[in-house]
Amino acid sequence: MDQLPDIAPFKLRLDELDAQMSAPDFYQNPRKAADISREQQKLKALLDDHALFLKTEGEIAEAQALLKDNAAADPDLKELAALELPDLERKRDQLRDTILHAMIPPEPSDSRNTVMEIRAGTGGDEASLFAAELFRLYSRYAENRGWKVQPMSSSVSERGGFKEVIFLITGQDVYRQFKFESGVHRVQRVPVTEANGRIHTSTVTVAVLPEAGEVDIKIDPQELEITVSRASGPGGQGVNTTDSAVQILHKPTGLIVQCADERSQLKNKARAMTVLRSRLLKLKEDEEREKYAEHRRSQIGTGGRSERIRTYNFPQNRLTDHRIGLTLYSLPQVMEGDIDEIITALQRVDFEEKFARLTGKEYAGPSAMRATDDDE
Repeated sequence: MDQLPDIAPFKLRLDELDAQMSAPDFYQNPRKAADISREQQKLKALLDDHALFLKTEGEIAEAQALLKDNAAADPDLKELAALELPDLERKRDQLRDTILHAMIPPEPSDSRNTVMEIRAGTGGDEASLFAAELFRLYSRYAENRGWKVQPMSSSVSERGGFKEVIFLITGQDVYRQFKFESGVHRVQRVPVTEANGRIHTSTVTVAVLPEAGEVDIKIDPQELEITVSRASGPGGQGVNTTDSAVQILHKPTGLIVQCADERSQLKNKARAMTVLRSRLLKLKEDEEREKYAEHRRSQIGTGGRSERIRTYNFPQNRLTDHRIGLTLYSLPQVMEGDIDEIITALQRVDFEEKFARLTGKEYAGPSAMRATDDDE
């Protein structure tokens, strides 16, 4: 049996969280307190399971030693050990899987709300009509889970489809459920505009992006260079005779803020810090938007027919996810938003990859599902 990864880092993290939770001001930020409390509970459960795992391994070792002791062991005890050993081994293996699952860190964005962008690719009107159907599919899936769908912008085609539709979905763990939908979706069917009954192939691009959260600006005092000087005035009684003007340099970004409007150095410093935080917030938001744009570009590709993650073949009532080779013959139900089986399969493969990395093994891919190319 393979050994579990080192538990020490998880113990250290639990100690850190316990210290934070014991601080007098812990509940001043309710959202942060809730996040820390959830993480602390999960880590405590992990450590409890780990302790039970070690205890179970000890019981297995005792039972195995008893069975090997041909001289002194009581026959009744040996019989009892033989009966208990299979149950103990099953318990150990279940605990091991539970612990490894808990050791895999969650994706930071999994709990975020999600912005989805659907755009018609190749195929003209047929692509725009299918874009509208995908929007309906995802909307139904979201609504069935109690999530809220908020349209943000759209461009309607002449036949009532969408050239582009962008919408926000809010709810619990939205990004976790939708993140594998990014890519090119290919549809094969006879368009309503086709007079000769020929099957056409069209594509739609989908980008799934975690909603940008509020950016908390934390400034390390060591990163600031603060200088004070005497504020200049018009003369007479208006001359400032104290060093009240404040200049703050934020070393990592090079931003400089000056404030000399108040006679009080403390007030000028407070104003300068407010301005600096505002500028840093704007800088962070600009960076977040650029990451958003780069993420979207990396996800959707060019929209070409060969860049597909999934094919919806209507004549054969077949859906194929080419990344894991999953094929379903329930296309009408899928188009009504019944995509739980697809999402679960993709999440399982993702977990298997992370599981392999955690245990230091080479991941061979989804053995039960092989990518298919039979619908070129």
